[in-house]
Amino acid sequence: MHRSLFIAILLTCSLFFIGCSDADPSDSAVEESNASYTIVTTTGMITDIAKRIAGDRADVTGLMSSGIDPHLYSPTRNDIQSLMKADIVLYSGLHLEGKMIDAFDRVAKVTKVFAVTDSLDREQLFSPPEFDGHHDPHVWMDPLAWKQVAQFIHATLVEHDPDGAPLYDTNMAMLATEIDALNTYASEALGSIPDEQRVLVTAHDAFSYFGRRYNFQVVGIQGISTESEAGVRDIERIVDLLVTRKIAAVFVETTVSERNIRALIAGAKDRGHTVTIGGALFSDAMGLEDTYEGTYIGMIDHNITLIAKALGADVPDAGMNGLLSGSEP
Repeated sequence: MHRSLFIAILLTCSLFFIGCSDADPSDSAVEESNASYTIVTTTGMITDIAKRIAGDRADVTGLMSSGIDPHLYSPTRNDIQSLMKADIVLYSGLHLEGKMIDAFDRVAKVTKVFAVTDSLDREQLFSPPEFDGHHDPHVWMDPLAWKQVAQFIHATLVEHDPDGAPLYDTNMAMLATEIDALNTYASEALGSIPDEQRVLVTAHDAFSYFGRRYNFQVVGIQGISTESEAGVRDIERIVDLLVTRKIAAVFVETTVSERNIRALIAGAKDRGHTVTIGGALFSDAMGLEDTYEGTYIGMIDHNITLIAKALGADVPDAGMNGLLSGSEP
């Protein structure tokens, strides 16, 4: 069957599948450009890495902007059109984009579709018992694991566009150097936090890979997916931890409600212990586009610096590269 006819048929089926709702004004679409080919990505963490490696040889379009929760994201008609027209589709996988799985399956019949976390050994992944046998998808919180993902994206682009290999190799080498420097900064900044304060309490359980890499006890009020709900017993258990360990700060997230964090602070106060909000962490989405925090390096630099400072470490306000805005996301 002719490829264009096949795409048209699949597009029609896909539109029927996702419903007849009007497209959101913020929907993304692949635009015409002078680039050799097009890449469509899901989360900002993948989009930024793909742009860094591809340079000007590919048009990279991200479907999810700042503040979008990938756990809850459903594809729109414009998203399906973008995916169908792409030469390469990159998504995180591990059920992070759980409501897009059917769309990826359909698109994979006409274009190259890759779950970037498939490049990781399963032994590297967390599989919490409460997650029904699925792996924790928040791999980007470990910079060295995300560097492996970047290397997979690099290899994918080289295979698709061998003529671009010299550029991709150069860009990947530069990116790897930056990620290694980020990891060194994190190890030094977070390593200076007193042992008794090395507890990271957040709105949902997105920081297990971060905790393993930098030796933190990580406590998320909600589970790995933001679709889960925290109960009264969860709040009471964490309040007890805060009071017993004398934890000074807890953290909200840019894509999750502050309600449960506020309940923790109130519960600790009732027991005579003051807990502050250490700031808003980037968990499932990066900062605003065209800002330092809107890059992968800037996102993690922000988190490292905020956590280290709130929990007692002496770190520069402007972070590793002196580029943090200093304002809450």
